[in-house]
Amino acid sequence: MPDEEQTTTDWRAVAAALANDDTRTVYAQLALGQEPDLGATQRAVRRAEQSVQTLSRAGLLDDGGRVSGEVFRDLLAAAAPPKREGVDRFLVDGRIAQYPSNPDERQALLQRVAASALQPDEVVDEAEINERLSAFHDDVAVLRRYLVDAQLVERTRSGTEYALVT
Repeated sequence: MPDEEQTTTDWRAVAAALANDDTRTVYAQLALGQEPDLGATQRAVRRAEQSVQTLSRAGLLDDGGRVSGEVFRDLLAAAAPPKREGVDRFLVDGRIAQYPSNPDERQALLQRVAASALQPDEVVDEAEINERLSAFHDDVAVLRRYLVDAQLVERTRSGTEYALVT
């Protein structure tokens, strides 16, 4: 986890540097190819020098004191969300965002839903299965139909209760 900690530190250093008005002004001047200038007084010159040091420590300037966009690329790359794989590609916050067009992937997605919604040897009525399936998709009738068509869930003979296919 050292890399994650380093990225967090880098992000905070960049944000802290650019949150300071003087440092942000110096950064803008350097980005425009100008010399840092916060005024002619000795105090202003010292603040400009401190701002350059802060920008360098945060990685916003390269070794030559020029503005570096590399730190932003690095921070964005480090913050990229992990690539979702398998059926997770079709879920957002545990809900079905879209059904896979590939039959094998659709079957795998429906298997996950069936296993999450029902326990083996459990029989539930239509209202109960609808309630459980609503956690996965707003259109519970379509999802229920897909589960039955995929032979993962079966209706009892009465047609009013549902169970996992065994």
